[in-house]
Amino acid sequence: MHWLQVQAVRRPPLHKRRSLGVVFGLASAAVLSFLLWSHRSPALAEPSPPEEMKPYNESITGTDVKFEMVPFEGGTFTMGSPESEAKRSTDEGPQHKVTLHSFWMEKYETRWDEYQVFAFSKDLMTERQKKVDLAPQPESKTVADAVTRPTPPYTDPTFGFGREGHPVINITHHAAMEYTRWLSGKTGKTYRLPTEAEWEYACRAGTETPFYFGEDPKQLGEYAWYLENSDARPHQVGRKKPNAWGLYDMLGNVAEWVLDEYDKVYYKRFTADVPVLAPILIPAEKKYPHVARGGSWDDEPGRVRCAARQASNPDWSLQDPQMPQSIWWHTEATFVGFRVVRPLEEQENLKGLRSKVKKYD
Repeated sequence: MHWLQVQAVRRPPLHKRRSLGVVFGLASAAVLSFLLWSHRSPALAEPSPPEEMKPYNESITGTDVKFEMVPFEGGTFTMGSPESEAKRSTDEGPQHKVTLHSFWMEKYETRWDEYQVFAFSKDLMTERQKKVDLAPQPESKTVADAVTRPTPPYTDPTFGFGREGHPVINITHHAAMEYTRWLSGKTGKTYRLPTEAEWEYACRAGTETPFYFGEDPKQLGEYAWYLENSDARPHQVGRKKPNAWGLYDMLGNVAEWVLDEYDKVYYKRFTADVPVLAPILIPAEKKYPHVARGGSWDDEPGRVRCAARQASNPDWSLQDPQMPQSIWWHTEATFVGFRVVRPLEEQENLKGLRSKVKKYD
């Protein structure tokens, strides 16, 4: 059975919604399903019904490390901020409609528990495994083994802020992309950074206000670690209230890398009332800038909003003494991390995408 991505206004995660059969009765649901199918846009058709999307725990092979993924049905939302929004920057507009396919997103920011398996372990195999590995290997394992690992960091990458349960910090956009490529190979699933549009869609959780809990910045401390309550450091993930769709720390704690290259006038490419399908400014060989979203423990409330955008720049590696500077570690970016998404069906222009960054001059 085919299904349609319907316009999403306050649309909850799939695992929290009732089926149409429960609400309308099986007969009514069948009629409605036919009508939706018959009027769907071919560009939005997907091969799996929404009931197949459920929350799940992903395990990293050969370790006890797990992370949680939350599903979201695709839909249409308004991206960016209105000109009347307080503390708004010009790169947040003009507002425009965006339509997205369905995807899962990591419930919490990616922790050192996960990233260090990629960055610091050697994925050692037992003797029995080595004998088995003499046979031809699945493509996913080949991909994971072929991904280059980070070079040793110049300093303690945690900066003493904590490792277990704490979000990854201090890594480059290239490093985050390579981690997701490695993770895809390890699991056999497609993991990547969210597009900027996917990130904002999930962050807003159906709202159109500056924050996903409303308009009053005085409530921010209940939902986010930011300049006024962070004690000048990132904190363990999941300690504040989640948004309405069950995602933690989408605002504050650490800003989060998204897939897109940054362009301050990018939104001007779109027509306000004509939904654009799955937009992405695909990163090229440029070293900077890339987009980080959500604000961090080091930001004032005005930068910890759903629409706020942040562009990376060379100052994030200002004290890196290496020549050329590391493509893996930022010496100054103790405020940026990431989380992963998994598309239900990957869009064509992102299939096989990998970082094109080679070195920093």
